[in-house]
Amino acid sequence: MRPTNTRDPQYYHRVVDCQWACPAHTNVPEYIRLIADGRYTESYMLNRKSNVFPGILGRTCDRPCEPACRRVRVEDEPVAICRLKRVAADLRDDVRDLLPTAPAVKNGKRVALIGAGPASLTVANDLMPLGYEVVIYEALSKPGGLMRTNIPSFRLPVNVLEEEMDYILDMGVEVHYNHRVESLKAMLDQDEFDAVFIGTGAPKGKELNIPGRQEADANIHIGIEWLEAIHFGHIDSIGERVLVIGVGNTAMDCCRSSKRLGGTDIKVMARKDRPYFKASPWELEDAEDEQIEILVNHSPQKFVVEDGKLAGMVFDIVEWNENEKGRLVSTKLDEVFIPADDVVLAIGQDNAFPWIERDIGIEFGEWDMPVVDRATFMTTREGVFVGGDAAWGPENIIWAVEHGHQAAISIHNYCQGTPVSERPAYGMNLISTKMGIHEWRYSNDYDPVDRTEMRYVELEKRLSDMKIEAELGFDLKETAREVERCLNCDVQTDFTANLCIECDACVDVCPVLCLTITHNGEEDDLRQRLMAPAENLDQALYVSEDLPQTKRVMVKDEDLCVHCGLCAERCPTAAWDMVEFDLLTPYAGQESWTSPALAGSTTSP
Repeated sequence: MRPTNTRDPQYYHRVVDCQWACPAHTNVPEYIRLIADGRYTESYMLNRKSNVFPGILGRTCDRPCEPACRRVRVEDEPVAICRLKRVAADLRDDVRDLLPTAPAVKNGKRVALIGAGPASLTVANDLMPLGYEVVIYEALSKPGGLMRTNIPSFRLPVNVLEEEMDYILDMGVEVHYNHRVESLKAMLDQDEFDAVFIGTGAPKGKELNIPGRQEADANIHIGIEWLEAIHFGHIDSIGERVLVIGVGNTAMDCCRSSKRLGGTDIKVMARKDRPYFKASPWELEDAEDEQIEILVNHSPQKFVVEDGKLAGMVFDIVEWNENEKGRLVSTKLDEVFIPADDVVLAIGQDNAFPWIERDIGIEFGEWDMPVVDRATFMTTREGVFVGGDAAWGPENIIWAVEHGHQAAISIHNYCQGTPVSERPAYGMNLISTKMGIHEWRYSNDYDPVDRTEMRYVELEKRLSDMKIEAELGFDLKETAREVERCLNCDVQTDFTANLCIECDACVDVCPVLCLTITHNGEEDDLRQRLMAPAENLDQALYVSEDLPQTKRVMVKDEDLCVHCGLCAERCPTAAWDMVEFDLLTPYAGQESWTSPALAGSTTSP
């Protein structure tokens, strides 16, 4: 194998599994260390640079970072990354003096954003400081999109939502509320804007067209529309017996909202068993903790109407098996009637683009969705960009934020006459953490403590009011306990081959057998000759240059390393060092981070 180029930013980036898994590439280990030091404001601002909404996402993120956490390789539970983000948001000082500002003199370019959800707000966040005049058109009376209307207050308090949105809007964004764009062609024909970004989300809830649907219409609710009506005060009660159809995160919000609106017998109906649920595990746990029943393998057959009123539903009891093509198919075993006063449909969301004419140069593809370039976020009509749920269907807020960052880069390029395909390069800093022979700037002892459990408001109290936030967050003692579980994966074992004397001290001391000194070879062969076979092909091997004594190579299985630093402590020649890796992520208006030493490392993950 060729020597690993550890000066390519993407190599060490991929070793920081949580940051690699985060769509916005948030520097998770560093913000956790800042929390450990009590530097909550700095941690918050580091978060905000990439994810824009730390307080919101500290409560609502789908947490793609946590399944990737290296902690799950040594025990079952990851670090509570998302909940630590909330700690920094809750305990920070006033940050208004630290936020980006818009210049008084504009650059002469105007950009329209359709929809005021997280993707559009991120675009505004990135473009306003560059002097753009940003104009948002929002169909509702308030900003936030599905962040506001689909996430109940008991999960995301309105004051947290509005404070972080205001940080962006207060830069001078021009917003037109209650303004639904009815024709994209008419907007483009006015030639008022240099670029247009579409961030309208996936605002159409899916229907369940089975027998009885029309007759029982008054007591059947579309989940996302029903949650919106609750938020704006149009609905404040529901029947005692409620069936929620679907088992995604929206379904969890619906069933928990039903409990707070007066429902006493709430059932979530799932067509398949738990391994196929779309809801996040913690959302399911919260629902069940609130005494909501989840019934599996129940496929809706029909709505039952008696005397013109919904009486309940009939479900097929099914089992699922793979057919000869490997696809799951159901077999009906029985059927059951379940009484209900109301039914909430939460079986998915669709995009809706009746206001985008089909003759204006924007191609539409599968599912009647605009064709959008996944790197540039531009449609087939130059100057029109799409991001968030509007691009490829429902995702989490953190994905919308990253879409916004990338779209802002493209919009800036487009407005400045640069090809949108030219993406600014990533860069990195590497800084030694060594403070003495056996002392480092980070806490490198492995702490075997279990994941910290979240505290909740007492059940009866939190179910009594939709606006009472269910989670209390970590207190200082719990925070101090949880931050020590982080393995500091951004503190890298950095090797200098010409200093190695091949004494094997590092190999001997490694607690997880991730180091091997051996003769080089093809990757498949080399992976099997290590101290422990390297079987995770998704994570690279580190291979050094030839060692000076025997021309063998130092090989490290990055999949096993827990970044304890023992190799660097034991090494008598300082061939190993523990260096903090800082990914330099480019945003709109920034020059490429690439330096001559990092030439060629311009690939975005």
